[in-house]
Amino acid sequence: MTSHITSDTIGAAASGTWTLGDLVVNRLGFGTMRLPQHGEALVPDAVPRDRDQAIRVLRRAIELGVNHIDTAAFYFSPLRSANELINQALYPYGDDLVIVTKVGPGRDPSGEWVPHARSPRQLRGQVEENLRQLGRDHLDVVNLRIVGTDSIAERFGALADLRDAGLIRHLGLSNIQARHLAEAQAIAPVVCVQNTHGVGASPEQSRLVRTCGEQGIAFVPFYSIAGSGRTAGATGTDHHNSALRTIARAHGASAAQIRLAWTLHQGAHVLAIPGTGDIDHLAQNVAAGGIRLSESEVADLNSLSVQG
Repeated sequence: MTSHITSDTIGAAASGTWTLGDLVVNRLGFGTMRLPQHGEALVPDAVPRDRDQAIRVLRRAIELGVNHIDTAAFYFSPLRSANELINQALYPYGDDLVIVTKVGPGRDPSGEWVPHARSPRQLRGQVEENLRQLGRDHLDVVNLRIVGTDSIAERFGALADLRDAGLIRHLGLSNIQARHLAEAQAIAPVVCVQNTHGVGASPEQSRLVRTCGEQGIAFVPFYSIAGSGRTAGATGTDHHNSALRTIARAHGASAAQIRLAWTLHQGAHVLAIPGTGDIDHLAQNVAAGGIRLSESEVADLNSLSVQG
């Protein structure tokens, strides 16, 4: 039986909940990467978004029941910083709000990328920068985002030390391979993994989703709507995807909403953090948490072999 939805009646609670360590979140959250700017994210010449609009989006997300916000100190454009916007819009923070940030990558004040932080001193500096920008004395969850395949033991160990010192409550990983998860768990508990995943994901990506589920670790995909389009989005390819369009029509939903719904159907441990700077898109994303796909619809989407 199909489920037609309206974005003005569905809140984030419809997506169900998951517990990150000891922090309960609705499975439909909000990612802030796109919030500071229009167009492509994380480029030096990005056009800043109107501050009042960004603040309205954040406050509306909370009104819709979102209590899991993903951010990073390197999410900024000229004049706008995601962390600063979060601070201005939501401080003092509600007791149930979970803010997840990440460290590793860095950008200089001009917006140019700099080498990833690797030393304990550099990582502590990034943690403290997030604390200052957010106006907090501890961070709920910090993900170590990596590039490459080398050992993460020293870096993850440095974050574990900061957890023991009380600056971080829980630890996660981002952009990893399965062996990195095992390496990290030998050092400290991992509450979440952030990796790319979406309709048409590779078998290797899907195996990591299952591994996380088996171990009670949240899997938090990025680009779950955009797929291989990443910051450019998936709108153009969705137009040619008959299965996706058919399922969307059956539910009175958009293709993007079906992509989000499929994401949440991959397991109770799978969360979603779609981002937008638009109030209407925000409501549509949150409403996707209320879509219930049939087994045959999930199977049809699972069969798509090319992400995007």
